[in-house]
Amino acid sequence: MFKTYLRLLGFARPLGRYIVPYFIFAALHAVFNTFNYAMIIPILNAMFESDFVFTPIYTFPEISLNAEGFNLVLCYIYTWVFGEEFDHVRFLMMLGGVTVAMNFLSNTFRYAAAMTVEKLRINSLQRMRDEMFKRVVDMNVGYFSEQRKGDIMSKITQDVMVVQYCITNTLQVAFRDPFLIIGYLTLMIGISWQLSLFAVIFLPIVGVVIGSIVKRLRHPAKRGQERMGDMVSVLDETLSGMKIVKGYNASGFITEKFKSLNSHFSRLMLSMARRQQLASPMSEFLGITAVAVILVFGGSLVVDGALQGAGFIAFIAAFSQITRPLRSFIDQFANINQGVAAGERIFTIIDARSEVKDKADAREFEGIKHNIELKNVHFSYDGSREVINDISIEIRKGETVALVGASGGGKSTLSELIPRFYDVTAGEVLFDGVDVKEYKQESLRRKMSIVAQETVLFNDTIEGNILMGRPDATHEEVVAASKIANAHSFIMESPEGYDTNIGDRGTKLSGGQRQRISIARAVLKNPEILILDEATSALDTESEKLVQDALTKLLKGRTSIVIAHRLSTIYNADRIYVIDQGRIAEQGTHHELLAKGGIYAHLIEMQSFS
Repeated sequence: MFKTYLRLLGFARPLGRYIVPYFIFAALHAVFNTFNYAMIIPILNAMFESDFVFTPIYTFPEISLNAEGFNLVLCYIYTWVFGEEFDHVRFLMMLGGVTVAMNFLSNTFRYAAAMTVEKLRINSLQRMRDEMFKRVVDMNVGYFSEQRKGDIMSKITQDVMVVQYCITNTLQVAFRDPFLIIGYLTLMIGISWQLSLFAVIFLPIVGVVIGSIVKRLRHPAKRGQERMGDMVSVLDETLSGMKIVKGYNASGFITEKFKSLNSHFSRLMLSMARRQQLASPMSEFLGITAVAVILVFGGSLVVDGALQGAGFIAFIAAFSQITRPLRSFIDQFANINQGVAAGERIFTIIDARSEVKDKADAREFEGIKHNIELKNVHFSYDGSREVINDISIEIRKGETVALVGASGGGKSTLSELIPRFYDVTAGEVLFDGVDVKEYKQESLRRKMSIVAQETVLFNDTIEGNILMGRPDATHEEVVAASKIANAHSFIMESPEGYDTNIGDRGTKLSGGQRQRISIARAVLKNPEILILDEATSALDTESEKLVQDALTKLLKGRTSIVIAHRLSTIYNADRIYVIDQGRIAEQGTHHELLAKGGIYAHLIEMQSFS
């Protein structure tokens, strides 16, 4: 727990930038706040003590932490303002002015301390989210097949919000509350050491009682954050698949699932709240009990003449106030406990490391001169079942190679090894005879474009989505790429042309339009290597014709890997590989494979029949 806490504080660096000013502001706030309550004594004495003696003082007296020293300071101020002639009304006016000044200074420094904490909180939060998002984006593709997207989202949003108070409350626990407690104790000791001794004995009892409640909060807090992640995940899946939910009349099923998670989360939150909210009334009850005892004990001191009535009232006021920073001090520990629990979840992302890493001496990929070769490649997702089993393929520069076969045979997985989304289990992926692991991943993918069946677009304008291919491109280049992709005409018919927002995941566009935007993005990037993964399988005949025409233009002169079932996409491929259950079953041109009458010929026959 302590290690997690220290790591969370690391996001507040440099801590000195915040600690030093906060220390000064918190100390000054405590000093002036304590003076507010100390002013009760001279005000009451001036109003009710008939034997109050005023002594003119012309030099600032030596300060002593007791009632006599405080009165000497007030006499000096009065002499400096009004002179030697004492007047009760003037003295009360002065006391009122001093009280207002003390309160103004106390709240000014309180505000300055609060703003210091806010700067710490916001900067820490920004740094934490940036670090988490960068870590998520840098992870290999396989990481996301093992993690729930909603849980990742919950960690970056909900958990970070909990953690921020763990960091900021540290300053309050370390400085503000202790300073206030020390200030009030100093005032109380100056008034009566006997009553103060009772308070010093009593306050730790309050701390022990509340502390026993607080330390039980950590584990429910962690489970609560996990349940929140589950709820966000269900919410994300439901919103993404609303058509399926409606189409299968699954609204009741998915609602019950959400309600079950929400109910569990609510029970955990209620359990935490029950303990957390018990701390404050418990400490208040103990505080009032102590005040009742002090009334009896202090009252006897006043009757015996060992304590002035004004001092006793000031003591009661100070003691009633000391329980506030004490409660706050204890409450902050409860928040820190919750923050540490959330921090443990956050570090599961920050500590995650991509399984696909660049070597320390990895070099830039400048493009292929001769060929891409998959040599005796084996691959498994989980280490138990091989998806790719001893496959060897050569793709010469400028060639179009097609991968065909039944679904689940390993075609898409094979294509994902080329941009190094995954590393092979055995064998090699070579570019001009050099292992793909020798190159920097970013430089490798800079030379590639992928057009997949599931078109991924973002909630942005049409032009903004196309520019992902090359952010520095001009508008004219975007238009030229769109024309090659047969997208320009429908874009111009859109309400705002290239500035039209396409909605979440491009829902305002048809499947064919989304695919053509995706192709325009690839055209704009002008890749040397192109991977097409079932780019036309989900389209109607008219859209397929437009997209296929765009793909033909895109394929020209590029080294391409095409995964497809439809004859129109693979007919002109230089070489076709038939992948069956992770192995190469057949290879050759379209005509050669038809002549063999094997798996490929059967696939074509079924397609023609359908």
